[in-house]
Amino acid sequence: MNGLKNHCTHIIAFSLLFLTSLCGLILYNPAAFQSDFPYTRNVNTSQQDELELALAEASTENRTVIIAMVNKAYVEGDDKSMLDLFLNGFWFGENTRDLVNHLLLVNVDQASYERCKFLRLHCYKLETDGVEFDREEVYMSNEFIKMMWRRTLFLGEVLVRGYNFIFTDADVLWLRNPFQRLSFNENIDLQISTDSFNGDQWSHSNPINTGFYMVRSNKKTVKLFDLWYSRKEESIGQKEQDVLDGMLHGEVLKNLGLRVRFLNTLYFSGFCQDSKDIRAVTTVHANCCRTISAKVADLSAVIDTWRRFKRSAANETFTFGNLSHAACAHSWGK
Repeated sequence: MNGLKNHCTHIIAFSLLFLTSLCGLILYNPAAFQSDFPYTRNVNTSQQDELELALAEASTENRTVIIAMVNKAYVEGDDKSMLDLFLNGFWFGENTRDLVNHLLLVNVDQASYERCKFLRLHCYKLETDGVEFDREEVYMSNEFIKMMWRRTLFLGEVLVRGYNFIFTDADVLWLRNPFQRLSFNENIDLQISTDSFNGDQWSHSNPINTGFYMVRSNKKTVKLFDLWYSRKEESIGQKEQDVLDGMLHGEVLKNLGLRVRFLNTLYFSGFCQDSKDIRAVTTVHANCCRTISAKVADLSAVIDTWRRFKRSAANETFTFGNLSHAACAHSWGK
């Protein structure tokens, strides 16, 4: 019995000695044990952390970020890419150059991410399991619709994190600072562009366009995006814009207590309805257009007209209404 007791005592003493030595070695050289006890990091958590960093770097003081989304098709071109043209708008626009400091470019593939980093912009690579949107997704194709819904999900995440944002398609030229035309009334939750404006900024009958809109982060808008994305599976064949348009014409606004302002095309113009006053226009969107090449061609004409206007005498008459947008008109026949 005494032998067994002594044996157990020796084992306990040896174990304590071993653990003491091991602890001392770890404290002395913890790096030696990292390969044996690796830190397992959740990929999604890592990506979220990267998103928070990207948002914080691009944000204004009041936590507002300008967000655009691009893929390989938008950063490559035979002569001029859509991204080049988009950035040209900031360069040649009035009081717009500094806004690039608050632009977060969301890249859905590696090629656009590399181009973004080369241009030293604020960049964030958006991963989508099993999908890489690296080609031109023609308007209303299945892949186009998928990409629009993925965008909606991402923007909802931005709101959850407490950031307000202006979302802009990369085929929108910023010719003047839109913050001067947008309201900062905290009672307005959503300000959204229209394909055609009926004269009433509060009228829900204005046909919306999700290519340019500003959202304030609050409980109402977070819930709106949750409800919006939840309708994805029951809206086969519809793009996200159509679904949101239906929601804004239904009971959703009333139920959420959401206040929406619809933007006048005099200031927030597009090819569907041109602004008649070049002295007032703020943004120009290549909407009502099917292909990237057509958008580049017709937006280049807009830039050229804008630059001539900036060089012109004060009493000289200019208008975007004289532009025919011929390439975009022909794109529907392709």
